Amino acid sequence: MAKIKNERRDFIKFSTLGILAVALGGGVVISPYALQAEMRLRPPGAVSEKEFLALCIKCGQCLQVCPYHSIKLADMAKGHGIGTPYIDARDRGCYACNAVPCVLACPSGALDHDCEKPEDIKMGIAVLEFPNKCIAMTNTPVPKGHSKRIHDFTNAQRNVTQLERDVLEKLDAFEGKQCTICADMCPIPNPLSAISMIRDGSGKKPEVYEGCIGCGVCEELCPANEAAIVIKPRLSYEDYYVKGIKS
Repeated sequence: MAKIKNERRDFIKFSTLGILAVALGGGVVISPYALQAEMRLRPPGAVSEKEFLALCIKCGQCLQVCPYHSIKLADMAKGHGIGTPYIDARDRGCYACNAVPCVLACPSGALDHDCEKPEDIKMGIAVLEFPNKCIAMTNTPVPKGHSKRIHDFTNAQRNVTQLERDVLEKLDAFEGKQCTICADMCPIPNPLSAISMIRDGSGKKPEVYEGCIGCGVCEELCPANEAAIVIKPRLSYEDYYVKGIKS
């Protein structure tokens, strides 16, 4: 009987050590992601990253009310902040809903309720990060099937909304035309305050202004294989374009 108890005690001891070793090893692997946490694109109204991580109760209510399926919950691969909401702009940007329902749904203050309308949203800033990939600059027509990736993401959702269908219909209409998608699909009420297409050689290129809220729709809908325009989370127009802060 004593031998059985000792065997059980040894099993528990070494099993616990093994679990601790895995946990510590996992910490080493994900620590670089933890250092980049502030570069994650958060939903509208998100307070500072440190405060956000302290306040967010990981309830997922912001995700449930988003009519565009823009919000995801971070898993272990995203480092610390597991279960907290974020937006992967290449998959689906934020469409700046008039009532900002994700903010209204947040019960903890992680999404600031002073963010009441699209103009109040400050998620980041759009940047033409890869101009060599911008098909507007080479005056290349928007290719056939350019919206397949967006259609596939939308159709994979359990409850596709009419708002999402409207986006797809509008996006499909750009096929064969000169690309102005990032400017013409900007969802904020006054898109010209955020982005426009300006002449550049034989083509055009997007120019970003102070009204940009960093919603990520331009990054999502960019028809290039790799988005030419991307969002720099938690940076403002002044941070990036005036002060020259890059990350």
